Amino acid sequence: MKKPLLWLLGALVLGVVLWLTLLLMPKTNEQAFRMKVEKGQGISGVSRQLAENDVIYSRTVLVGTAYLMGVHNQLRNGNYKLPKTVSAWQILQRLKKGRPDTITVRIIEGMRFAQMRHIINGVADLKHDTKDWSDEKLLQEIDPQALNAHPEGLFAPDSYEVDADSSDLQIYRLAYRTMQKNLSSAWDERQSGLPYRNPYELLIMASIVEKETAHPKDRRDVAAVFVNRLNIGMRLQTDPTVIYGMGERYQGKIRKADLQRDTPYNTYTRNGLTPTPIALPGKAALEAAAHPSHAKYLYFVSKMDDTGESQFSHTLEEHNAAVRKYILKR
Repeated sequence: MKKPLLWLLGALVLGVVLWLTLLLMPKTNEQAFRMKVEKGQGISGVSRQLAENDVIYSRTVLVGTAYLMGVHNQLRNGNYKLPKTVSAWQILQRLKKGRPDTITVRIIEGMRFAQMRHIINGVADLKHDTKDWSDEKLLQEIDPQALNAHPEGLFAPDSYEVDADSSDLQIYRLAYRTMQKNLSSAWDERQSGLPYRNPYELLIMASIVEKETAHPKDRRDVAAVFVNRLNIGMRLQTDPTVIYGMGERYQGKIRKADLQRDTPYNTYTRNGLTPTPIALPGKAALEAAAHPSHAKYLYFVSKMDDTGESQFSHTLEEHNAAVRKYILKR
């Protein structure tokens, strides 16, 4: 009876020793590694990243110890610079302290500036110097000579990495400079004959294209529709501009009365472009606005399927037929 018990005890001791060895013994890698923890990510995803890059000896040991320490679901997002030689225990200690070396803030194409500010205000490990500033003060601080006093559209959606404890103003500066670069490039390389009087009008068009379609195949055709309408003096008549003009009154649905209520952004009641962009356009939307297709389309409607594509038409008759097919299902 004693012998099996001794064997069991010996195996247990051996297992503990092996576990501790894999946990505490440093592993030397070819180079330092940057461990990235996404927002909401748990220890399973982080350990997979480390195992796939051969940074640790055992994923099981790392995950199991994380659960024992109670840090498995309390990871702070950001980037952690790990030295060339590091143990699983040292990695867990870094995660437990929750102090990343850098953080990444992602701004999505088509977001509004207000949404960008909300995201940045909610990021931990940033100094929120601008949190209580007005939009006007923020833009004035970044560029007193900005294209417009209204900040919408002037900041590029992208992923921005900054050092932990940096001022949030640094992200705004990066996003502003990125948009200035992207817009300047799009303006300089634009095709001839476009109805834009200046880069700001191209930016406005790009924001409308951004909100009208996320399908890469359709962007240049959507831009062509609006360019063609501008060229013949036809109103743009695009719902996203109406929604922007509604502000907080928009609750997920546009009514006929909303289309008829005049605002500076209602392209059903007003000619030409909106006074400002209506969103933060990405680089692809800028390129589409600068290089619309040569198609003579004047209308388009969503196909309302999982492709995300639109049906384009040259005439109102064609468009009405497309609406019956894809929207009314007749």
